[in-house]
Amino acid sequence: MADSRTNSAAGSPSAFGADLHLHLELRGLGLRVGLTDALREAVRTGRLAPGSRLPASRSLAAHLGVSRNTVVEAYAELVAEGWLTAQQGSGTRVATRVEPHRAAPDAPRARPDEPRLRYGLWTGAPDLATFPRTQWLTVARRALTAAPHDAFGYGDARGRLELRTALADYLARARGVYAAPDRIVICSGFHHGLALMAQALTVRRVRAVAVEAYGLDLFRDLLAKAGLHTPPLYVDDHGARIDDLARLREVGAVLMTPAHQYPTGVALRPDRRTAAVEWARATGGLILEDDYDGEFRYDRQPVGALQGLDPERVVYFGSVSKSLAPGVRLGWMVLPEELIPEIVAAKGHGDYMTSALEQLTLAEFVASGAYDRHVRSMRLRYRRRRDQLVEVLRHRAPGIRVTGMAAGLQTVLELPRGTESSVVQAAARQGLTIRGLTQFRYEVDDYGWQLPERDALVVNYAAPSDSAWAGALEALCRVLPSSRR
Repeated sequence: MADSRTNSAAGSPSAFGADLHLHLELRGLGLRVGLTDALREAVRTGRLAPGSRLPASRSLAAHLGVSRNTVVEAYAELVAEGWLTAQQGSGTRVATRVEPHRAAPDAPRARPDEPRLRYGLWTGAPDLATFPRTQWLTVARRALTAAPHDAFGYGDARGRLELRTALADYLARARGVYAAPDRIVICSGFHHGLALMAQALTVRRVRAVAVEAYGLDLFRDLLAKAGLHTPPLYVDDHGARIDDLARLREVGAVLMTPAHQYPTGVALRPDRRTAAVEWARATGGLILEDDYDGEFRYDRQPVGALQGLDPERVVYFGSVSKSLAPGVRLGWMVLPEELIPEIVAAKGHGDYMTSALEQLTLAEFVASGAYDRHVRSMRLRYRRRRDQLVEVLRHRAPGIRVTGMAAGLQTVLELPRGTESSVVQAAARQGLTIRGLTQFRYEVDDYGWQLPERDALVVNYAAPSDSAWAGALEALCRVLPSSRR
């Protein structure tokens, strides 16, 4: 009998249905004691979960190179201690044990007066209940069946050619984007794409990226962490004020939402679109176009992507976060030709691949026309929601002006001066989550000018499910100034 050795064993799946790895420390203990301790520790730490079936004694003995009696005796001792159970016909299993209750001293306790949030008009998400599960499952099966063997390898850092080809056709047709498949790089949404872009700009020794004065601090912080300054562009009723770019020094790129400014909802005026492209051409700068909800326009023809005016000076970003769901985690960049190697290199240093199976599924979803049908259906649904919101406010809160509603998933409700904070707090007491416009405002004191004070709510009418929409709308009406009860 060995008195000083380490032994590992993995049982045969065909023999007992699952692998079992044991690390035996037998220094001076003997085989039975060492095996008993190893099994007990595996159960105690949770590596062997309650109900797990253990290998037959003959199988485990063969793989450990010990006698069957050694395994039988170890099993019997652990059964007696209550760690295992043994029944005729069902083998030896890990026992179900009641763990002692341990209070978590640092666990937060809900205060009695803390509101329970029931409704959400929070920006950034579509109606998740409408995700086309059946259609997605159908095309996923079709895509998986037809997938070539190389789809299960590492593949091209730019993404699957099937998806890039389907997107090139869709973007040219629906958004006016010049999008040859070779110019497209698949990423895991806008955040991932912007992170790759920030790396490439840093390598190019770009010092600053201008951003719109209303927007998400999440993206400003991402650029800042990459070492880039983020001077703000003034935003008015016609979008970002492009003339301000001339006074900003060392700016090598500008991040914009030209089709539907986020969150104010205005479209960039045609002369400013032209001016932005002219600035990029004159300075060698880049326009980073976030087309986050470009498919959803209601009152007139969609505003085409800015990228179509100059594909060599505009980087186009898109994703399915608003058209399908953020959880799909698929987006794309349409790049100027000279940037392709730099973005591919940046991707190779981090998140090299996005799931090939998800890419193939989306490719089939787009190519089959299912994506177009889903977008059209959601466009009608969201327009009805928007129209209902406007109509209800006209009767319940006639003093509230609604702006930025020609497109997208959200609108802006203008409030009386000095009331935004109190309305947001009142909404929370009604169980309603909502954001004030102030939360999107860039603090621009360091740049010698100030945005005018503006109290408003940013209302995402797309987010609630059908069952929650009426309650969310009623809760909103109850907290608005001049609301008729």
